[in-house]
Amino acid sequence: MPQRTVLVVVFDEVQSLDVTGPVEVFTGAEQHTPGSYRVRTASPDGAPVRTSSGLTLVSDGALATAAVPHTLVVPGGPGTRHPDPRLADWLRRHGARAERLVSVCTGAALLAAAGLLDGRRATTHWAYCAALARDHPAVRVDPEPIYVRDGNVATSAGVTSGIDLALALVEEDLGRDAALTVARHLVVFLRRPGNQAQFSAQLAAQTARREPLRDVQQWVSEHPAADLSVAALAARARLSPRHFARAFRAETGITPGRYVDRVRLEHARRLLEDTADGIEEISRASGYGTPEAMRRAFVRALGAAPAEYRRRFRPAPVL
Repeated sequence: MPQRTVLVVVFDEVQSLDVTGPVEVFTGAEQHTPGSYRVRTASPDGAPVRTSSGLTLVSDGALATAAVPHTLVVPGGPGTRHPDPRLADWLRRHGARAERLVSVCTGAALLAAAGLLDGRRATTHWAYCAALARDHPAVRVDPEPIYVRDGNVATSAGVTSGIDLALALVEEDLGRDAALTVARHLVVFLRRPGNQAQFSAQLAAQTARREPLRDVQQWVSEHPAADLSVAALAARARLSPRHFARAFRAETGITPGRYVDRVRLEHARRLLEDTADGIEEISRASGYGTPEAMRRAFVRALGAAPAEYRRRFRPAPVL
């Protein structure tokens, strides 16, 4: 098996976890499968860099002397707003030569500025998706998933999603057992699928300002198997269905139906991940009624049927 080189670029004001998360995953995989990865870091001039949290990282060398790697990882952080010209120039000249390009958080902005995301689907931290789309119209920005694969280019959302993406790459390179072993070592209990939303249902929707609507949101999350039609929720809020639907969307940013869909999906996912309950039992408990209805919802939102989701993303027991 050929050894894959992994180069992580570092720079002043980089987000430290954007760097250390993927580094820990790849070095953990190397410990599991010796000879699988050689992980290095490089700064614009080879000097130590100061991260956005004040930590100092000592790089392995300068970018100018770094060989083009198999996997190039570009982290994010405040330093991407005004990048070092040497870093930007190196990415423009050498980035496309890497067999696999990876960004974490706002590292996507550096790849986009180098023209490496043109015509590709990509993501970044939710707070910067609009800016990435505005500044780089040739990039198809998707603000929803925690990471996106488009050919040999992979971009991820904020901070910890870099760990999820790195685990997915290890699984691709070395297999599921290696990725799960690394995840258990890092006490990461679930390798999240890339098309999982950046937010939970409750975070994805703003919290309503008015107490009756907030109470409805809370009640929905606690009773996913109940009648959650607009009429039933409106009655609980003591509003007409039409007024309720308008007010809910105005205050949360999504329709009541969409909110209910997200809550039910999230509830079913948690049961699949954390329990041994059967698919039929979970479908009823989550408000789908039938396994087929739950299967359609999972395939539509996550690209995998419930049984496949459980097989792939429920952590293996520690023996």
